[in-house]
This record gives sequence, structure tokens and C-alpha cells, in this order.
Amino acid sequence: MFDFVRNNKRVMQGLLLVIIVPSFVLVGLESYQDRGDAAAGVATVAGQKVTQQEWEEAQRRQIDQARQMMGPQFDQKMFETPEAKQAILNNLVAERAINAEIAASHMTVGDAAIAKQIADIPGLRKPDGSFDMEQYKSLLAAQGLTPSMYDQRLRRDLTVQQLAGSIQQTAFAPRTVATRLSDINDQEREVQELVFPIAQYLPQVKVTDEMVKAYYDNNAQLFTIPEQVKAEYVLFDADAVASQVQVSDAEVTDYYNKNLKVYTTPEQRTASHILINLARDAKPAEQAAAKAKAESVLAEVRKNPANFAEIAKAQSQDQGSAAQGGDLGVVEKGVFVKPVEDAIYALKEGEVSGLVQSEFGYHVIKVTSLKPAQQKPLAEAKDEIAADLKKQKLSKKYSEMAETFTNMVYEQSESLKPVADKLGLKIETVEGLTRKPNPALAQAPYNNEKFLAAIFGVDAVKNKRNTEAIEVSPSVLISGRVVEFKPATKRPLAEVDAQIRQRVTLEEAARLARAAGEQKLAAVKASGDATGFGAPTVVARTKQPTINTAAALAVLKADVSKLPAYVGVEVPGQGYGVYRIGKVSQPAAPDTARRTQEAQQIGQLVGQAEMYNYVEALKTKAKAKVTVSPSQLGVRSDAQ
Repeated sequence: MFDFVRNNKRVMQGLLLVIIVPSFVLVGLESYQDRGDAAAGVATVAGQKVTQQEWEEAQRRQIDQARQMMGPQFDQKMFETPEAKQAILNNLVAERAINAEIAASHMTVGDAAIAKQIADIPGLRKPDGSFDMEQYKSLLAAQGLTPSMYDQRLRRDLTVQQLAGSIQQTAFAPRTVATRLSDINDQEREVQELVFPIAQYLPQVKVTDEMVKAYYDNNAQLFTIPEQVKAEYVLFDADAVASQVQVSDAEVTDYYNKNLKVYTTPEQRTASHILINLARDAKPAEQAAAKAKAESVLAEVRKNPANFAEIAKAQSQDQGSAAQGGDLGVVEKGVFVKPVEDAIYALKEGEVSGLVQSEFGYHVIKVTSLKPAQQKPLAEAKDEIAADLKKQKLSKKYSEMAETFTNMVYEQSESLKPVADKLGLKIETVEGLTRKPNPALAQAPYNNEKFLAAIFGVDAVKNKRNTEAIEVSPSVLISGRVVEFKPATKRPLAEVDAQIRQRVTLEEAARLARAAGEQKLAAVKASGDATGFGAPTVVARTKQPTINTAAALAVLKADVSKLPAYVGVEVPGQGYGVYRIGKVSQPAAPDTARRTQEAQQIGQLVGQAEMYNYVEALKTKAKAKVTVSPSQLGVRSDAQ
């Protein structure tokens, strides 16, 4: 039971990707489903709409994240099912309900927790150990974020984590329940096996022509050659646009001159400080003592300015920076309180301030490095600017050409040649298309479920018209037309006669084996006789089975309130097995470490159940309603 989870982590991770639901919530939408006006949005939570655009954006994010995580194993089709789309909408509804509760309860996370979380991001430390602010900004910019945007998102995520943790971590399973489940998991059953193999009964089978004909008639789908299409198609993607977009040197220069700030590195300062704490409500005597202490430290620093870091380690009362020699890292405007910030920007490199008083106490500050503002020359920025401008042009040109492609394949539906000539595309031909995608052609653009549905549509097959423009992957459109259609046919009986005789022979032999096995099972249940059974072997949930897996599962499920117990199992492709369970026991020395882990897993399951109920209650409180239609989920109306 628990070993499956431990030994199949990759499988479980894949499953989590398919269902696309965060760990803090696994909830359904059925209770909130409402076939109302879809134009009003796809859902409403706490009086706020979840729009179609937000839902589609969430789907795109999930697809992009999965593509990055899964690499070559990524399959976009698993995100195009109604279940996957509804799971994402479910997640949005749950998020909105949780957000509404957070806002109503005024829950938040402090600045210190945010700062620590950011400081702990791997790879953002310079060789000297200080925080790399520029690298941090670059990482955010690549995701379209600014530090303030990321702070806001991180604060919300940490708040949700705290909320979920406060519920899940307080849940527990009674020790007796965990012990009982572990006992069941550890239970060992001594079993003897008696097999009735199919091969033993093959000589007894006589297959007649009538049996072959009956099998052929009753299993027509096994011998059907599916309908096929030979089709022409044109593909429109980014490559079709790239050759039509150019960027001139004049455009690059103009962009550079209008965006000089972008190519200017601002002045960069790093600083260190020594803090002598002073409470806001400190009494005069305490204030005097703190100031005297600070003046003493300042005198020591001025006497030995090169030893600032050592003095900071020994004297500074700032727990966050003292151990690092008072290092504050790269200074950013607005990060420090104004008196400290003003002092830092008033100093030159290597200079030490006088006493600086702030709401925290007295500071002694040193600017450890200062890099003046620098502007990147046009020659260095040219390639970067040209690439950015081309990307912008490509995006605009793609939209224009995609619209032309979509309109032309529809309006001039008698041929693909007009759109191919207009946009400089090549007409390709493919044969042997079937209604279902071919796993061997997973990467082929025409091997797409939506495209195949269109090419086998009535308008394409009977009227020989172009299909509509179909997006088979991000920014890739395809349209096709039927050149030749072959209807489904049935293979002649003579062609499959030998194949059918082999199948019928095996089925009849399996039937005879089952009949003999069931007769033996009835006899031993009545007599308790162990004659004919093999040597005893032990079957347990925690061990690799020594008998067939299907048989092992049946043995472990069998009622053992009275021993010996018997169970019969049909083993596909092998025959029939009868199993005698003679003894049930627990291991002499249970694996205490595994039992502890199992108890934790059971507690986590209870916690998830508690979180499920909590989110359900929040959705009810927020009056969550889903108004998505079956067509928006990709469900055909005739399937309703």
C-alpha cells in the first residue's frame, strides 16, 4: 500500500501534473455548477468574476510549467481534456475563495519573512557571500516581474502556506488507526498454489468452421480496417514570418537614443554598519548608555578603520548582519530607513560615518564599495536591441499573417493554393490519416486530434472544402483538405481464419482450465485437502510476490477468518490457479522506521481531508458559482 507511493515517485509526480491541483486543495466543482450565462464569466467567487481570459491564461501557465518540468516527455494533449480544463478552473475558484478569506481576516506575512525567503533563493549570492541584487532583478525580469510584483506574489503565497499549514499540521490520525493499518500492511499469508495451465488443455480443443464464423461475426471491430484519408495541408508558424521581418541600423539607433536609461547601469553602493540597539521607549539613562557605547565603537572604528568587519562581529547588535561583519549588501533606494539611507549616499568609498540615529538605535556606517553609473555603448547594445525589435515586429507580423491565413482558408475554401501563394507557404501531402492520432507520429502537426476531427468532418470529406485554421501547438496553425477518402472496410474471413482459430483455441483451453480449477476449488473447500498443492510460500504487501501478481492480490483480499481459506483466480494468458491459505501471521520484528513513516503519511492524508473540507466551506461562504458551458470544456453537446 505505502510501498507503491515510495517506489513510484515519478509516476505519482506525473499523476499530479495531469490533475493539475496544488497540494493544499483537491476539490470538485459539481456542487457549484450552474449552467447560467457564460458571458458573465466562467465563475463567480465572493461577488467577483473569473473571466474566460483568466481561465485561458491559467491553462497556458500550467502547460508552460509542465513543458519545462517534463521536457521530452511532455504531451500537451493531457491538458486539453475536459477534466484537465475543469481542474484548472477548480483551482482558480479555490484560490479566489482562499484569497477572499485572507482579505476578510486581514492575514499577511511580515517583511522579515519575505526578506528571508528571497535571501534564501539558491544562486543569488556573490563570491563574497553578499546578495546579488542585479541577478535577482534579471531573474524576475525574465518572468515579466518587478521586485515589488514578486514581493506581493510571494507574500500572498506564504500567507496561503501558513493558512494551509495551520489546518493540515493540526490534523492527526489516532495511534490505534495507524497501528491497525500498518498491521494490515505487514500481514504475511502462507499460501500453496495449484495451477491449471492453458497448455494442458490445448489438445482437447477442437475448433470448427462454425466456431470461427461465429467469432468473426461477433467481433467485427477486431477485423475492421478504419477509414482513411489522403490529405493536403499547409502549415503556418513563426518560421513563415521570420523571413519577412528585418530591422535596420537606423531603427536600432533610434531605439537606443529613446531608451538610454535602459542601457545605463545606475550607481551601485555596498555598505556595512554596526548597530547599537535603542528601544523607542528607552529611558534617558538607557539612551545615554547606548549613545556612549556607540561613541566608543565609533572611536574604535576610526582608530582601526580596516578592522571594521571584525569590530562589527564583536560589537554590532544587529542579529541579521553582525555575523557577516555588518555587511548590508548592495544598497537599494527605499530599503533602509531614511537616516541610514541618507548617510550611505553621503559617504565616499571607504569613508566611515559619524553616529547615525534611527528608530532602531545608533549606527556606524561604512561604504565598502562604490561603482559609478555606466552607460553601455551602442555598439555593445546593438545586437540585443536588434533582437528585441525583431521579436516585437515578429509578434505583430505573426498576428497579421495569422489573421490572413485564418480568413483565406475559410473564404477561399475550394483550394489551399491561394493562401500558400499569398503567404509563401508549401502545400504538403500525407496519406493514411485515421480518426485517431498515431502514437508513432506524435510530433507531426497533422497527427493532432483537433485537426483529424476536422479533416474527417462532413464539410471536408463530402464537400472537399478546406478545414478551418486549427492551432495544433502554440503559434502553429494548420489547414487541410481531403484529396482521397477510403471508407472503413472489413478484412475477409479467409484472410483472418488462422488468426481466429488461434484465438478461439486459446479461449476454449482457458475455459476448460477454469472449469477444472473451479471444480477443484469447490472440492477442497469442502474437504480441506491439501493434496496436489505446491510448497508453501509467503505473500505480503511489503514484499515482491512469489506468485502471479493478480493471484497475490486475490490472496491478500481473501477472507481469512477461518483457515485454511481458499481462493480461485483466473490468470490471463496462463490459466487458472487455486490457492490455499494455511497461515496468517505478523513479522516477528516490525520495521519501526517504516511504521513511523506510514503514520506520518496517514496523518498527512487526514490533513488533506481537513483542508478539503475547509476549502469547501470557504467556497460556500464565498458563494462560488461556476457558469462554464460544456462546449467551453471541450465536451460535445451530443455527449451530454
